[in-house]
Amino acid sequence: MSTNASSHLMPVFARADLAFDRGEGVWLHGADGERYLDFTSGVAVNALGHAHPHLVAALQEQATKLWHMSNLFRSPDGEKVAARLCAASFADVAFFCNSGAEAMEAVIKVVRKHHAAKGHPERYRIITFEGAFHGRTLATLAAGGQEKYLEGFGPRVEGFDQVPHGDVEAVRKAIGPHTAGILIEPVQGEGGVRSAPQSFFKALRQLCDEHGLLLAFDEVQTGMGRTGELFAYQWTGVTPDVMALAKALGGGFPIGACLATADAASGMTPGTHGSTFGGNPLAIAAAGAVLDVMQAPGFFDHVKRMSLLLKQKLASVVDRYPAILSDVRGEGLLVGVKAVIPSGELVAALRGEKLLTVGAGDNVVRFLPPLIATEAEIGEGVARLERACASLDASQRKAV
Repeated sequence: MSTNASSHLMPVFARADLAFDRGEGVWLHGADGERYLDFTSGVAVNALGHAHPHLVAALQEQATKLWHMSNLFRSPDGEKVAARLCAASFADVAFFCNSGAEAMEAVIKVVRKHHAAKGHPERYRIITFEGAFHGRTLATLAAGGQEKYLEGFGPRVEGFDQVPHGDVEAVRKAIGPHTAGILIEPVQGEGGVRSAPQSFFKALRQLCDEHGLLLAFDEVQTGMGRTGELFAYQWTGVTPDVMALAKALGGGFPIGACLATADAASGMTPGTHGSTFGGNPLAIAAAGAVLDVMQAPGFFDHVKRMSLLLKQKLASVVDRYPAILSDVRGEGLLVGVKAVIPSGELVAALRGEKLLTVGAGDNVVRFLPPLIATEAEIGEGVARLERACASLDASQRKAV
């Protein structure tokens, strides 16, 4: 890892000393003249790879028409994309914004305002889970509850009660007269690619129904096909009341969304929320193009096949290199490999093999190939992992 001392960018990222000129599909061309296999997808953003022709055409066409008009006026194209998202999900309404953190802020406001509008403003607290990551704003940091991100930013935003992930009894005990809802990621991406059994999600839904709470899903990373369905809630066996989307929604163009049932969003009336850039015509064009591709017949069948192939191949490497890797986890093409050595060392070794991956909590390395990756490209990625593991294993043996 390296930072450029001469850069005027605020040094809040530990950037790798690597830059790219262009991308095509699952490949990135580095400024160093090398070609890299991209299994980060911009941290689950470039779900359709780089320079996808349908997305490029949609943005180019929109760029000649209208870039911005604000939410003071109707957005016919925004209304169409909102209708498509609602038709494909549990939701009745959608609010567009620019990022995952903004989508999560909207979710939090929807949950709180829902109860206030029904005469219970005292119900504002939201139950969240250890290991969660919901964004970098003050409220979403408080929802995630991770001290390393909260330190130095003063008093945390009030109203979040964290419990152990997967512990139904802890959730039950945390519910009180001030509880408004429960917020969970179907799969904790940043938290180490951790999920929970269907029975846990069903128990959360039942508790929400019993106590009049809203069930909120953070699908910023899991949504838009990453887990093998358009939305991850579709395999949990339950339906949330409100949900955040972002990352892959624009295929690389910044856009987020908060989806909700009409009842959940009943408190969101004119003036209660807003966004200057939310639903920007360029972003909406990108989101519409992403939906075109993802809703084409056979798209998710392909994702599921590639997921099974990737997991099988990764499990084989884990078996052969137990001193480097310990297990494979995840859903769809949100796949994690738990490392035995420090995960950062594995990420660096993979970069040396021109394979780009991204770390996560619990000493996990995430493999997030574009959803369009072919069988050959999946195989090539795992072959590069195997070479990295062989090199690391040999180094360890030599050290002993």
